[in-house]
Amino acid sequence: MRFTIFFSFLLFSAGCFAQEYYLFVGTYTTGKSEGIYVYRFNAVTGKLTPVSTIPSKNPSYLALSPNGKYMYAVNENGGTQSGGVSAFSFNKATGKLHFLNIKTSGGADPCYISINKTGKWAIIANYSGGNLSALHIKANGSLDTLTQLIQHSGNSVNPQRQEKAHVHSVVFSPDEHFLLSADLGMDRESIYRFEPEKHQPLSNARDSFVNTLPGTGPRHLVFHPRRPYAYLVEELTGTIDAFHYSDGRLINFQHISTHPDDYNGEKGSADIHISPNGNFLYASNRGDANNIAIYAIDSTSGKLILKGFQSTLGATPRNFMIDPSGHYLLAANQKTGNIVVFKINRQSGLLQPTGKQVEVPSPVCLKMLKE
Repeated sequence: MRFTIFFSFLLFSAGCFAQEYYLFVGTYTTGKSEGIYVYRFNAVTGKLTPVSTIPSKNPSYLALSPNGKYMYAVNENGGTQSGGVSAFSFNKATGKLHFLNIKTSGGADPCYISINKTGKWAIIANYSGGNLSALHIKANGSLDTLTQLIQHSGNSVNPQRQEKAHVHSVVFSPDEHFLLSADLGMDRESIYRFEPEKHQPLSNARDSFVNTLPGTGPRHLVFHPRRPYAYLVEELTGTIDAFHYSDGRLINFQHISTHPDDYNGEKGSADIHISPNGNFLYASNRGDANNIAIYAIDSTSGKLILKGFQSTLGATPRNFMIDPSGHYLLAANQKTGNIVVFKINRQSGLLQPTGKQVEVPSPVCLKMLKE
């Protein structure tokens, strides 16, 4: 009897431990923020506990190495000078980041970074530079010099926002044979072949791009975890394009709004994610909406079915994330400086405020790592 009780206690303890994660918060440091903030997140209770902070200038987008030992951040600096990319080592025992080095990103205002599955390449999107770059990663996690820079050239119909190319994201395909890059300024999703063994790993694919509707402003793209679908959120029109994806080729099958039909306010869609079970898709809206649009994903066709909207309980949700357990959605409200935790209804996909949130100055990126 005592052995049974003890064994059950061990299982319970192991289960609780497995639900602890580190949350990394990238920020803009033009105000009160100091850099990158680290929290513990309990996926049983939804509670966030502060752990550490490390100085960094405008670390607006983050990426973790596959082994969890290193963190990479773009330093979104604009003007006439190139932005930067910083490398950090991470100590799981202490929850602290340690600065390794910084390299040029090859263009102004880097806003997105992706690390490949081997942890040997960092690909960066430079928004104002209108280009994307590739940096090799050394065995010790530090960044090597830039090896490739691909410049986009073009514009579209919005003279204020699309006067030139604006690369907004770089996302690997699930098999990592390709890299997809959203260009807000050109209304284009570019597709590059990725060959990690080469000194310059990116080259044009057979079907090297797909154009979106004029003035939409492509921003972020996400792949379905199990089915051949990709979804692209478009900032300027507050819309999502759904694609069939196969071997570096995108074929559009749906264009849907992220706002109600009668919405007349300012639009500014930002981020997009799919629940781990693949049943629901979420997109954040800034502007006057300040909410999360919630969709069910049809298991047969991949089409999105609008389920509702949830206020982010703050202003300017530039970024959000779904925790690995699929039970919570965390929304980072840039303007109001708060990260709000929502419970996900696993049957309906709808969001319920948990009452838990933390104050962080200008939070703009969330990443999570199992403790």
